Amino acid sequence: MDVQRIGFGGGCHWCTEAVFSALRGLSRVSQGFIASDPPNDSYSEAVEIAFDPVAIPLKVLVDIHLRTHASTSNHKMRGKYRSAVYVFSHAQADEVKAVLDSLAPDFAAPLVTQVLAYRGFKASDPQFRNYRARNPEAPFCTRYIDPKLDMLRAQYAGWVTPP
Repeated sequence: MDVQRIGFGGGCHWCTEAVFSALRGLSRVSQGFIASDPPNDSYSEAVEIAFDPVAIPLKVLVDIHLRTHASTSNHKMRGKYRSAVYVFSHAQADEVKAVLDSLAPDFAAPLVTQVLAYRGFKASDPQFRNYRARNPEAPFCTRYIDPKLDMLRAQYAGWVTPP
C-alpha cells in the first residue's frame, strides 16, 4: 500500500476532521493547524491526512474538500480558515493543480483554494480532537457538520465508510 500525506484547510477543523474521518481509504486524520511559506506562514485551521490513493483517489479527496467548505468565497475569516491544499512535493502540487483546473468549471464562481507547500503542523488541543465523534448531539455538530456528512452519504456514498 502506497500511503501518501496531504493537508486540507478551509473551514473549521472540527468540520474538516469529521468530513475526512467519514471516508474510506484514509489511515489517519489529524486535526490542527498547518503553515506554509510566506505570506501563508501563519498557522491556519486544517487537517493532515494519510491516504491510500488506490483506495481513494486524490481527485475525490480534493472534490470533497471543495464541496464541504466555502471554496469560492474569499471571506474575511480566510486568515483563520485558509482555503488550501497543503502538498508535500512538487509532483503532488502539480497533480492537485491539475485536479483543481479540471473541477473549476463545476463551480458557479472561481475557486479561491490555494495549493501551498506544507511547512508545519501543530495538533489541536486534545479537547477539540474528534469533536463530532465525542459530541454528536452538540448544536455545532447538528447545525454545521451533520449537513456535510449527509451530503457525503448522498453524493459520495461509495467513498464513505459505513456508520
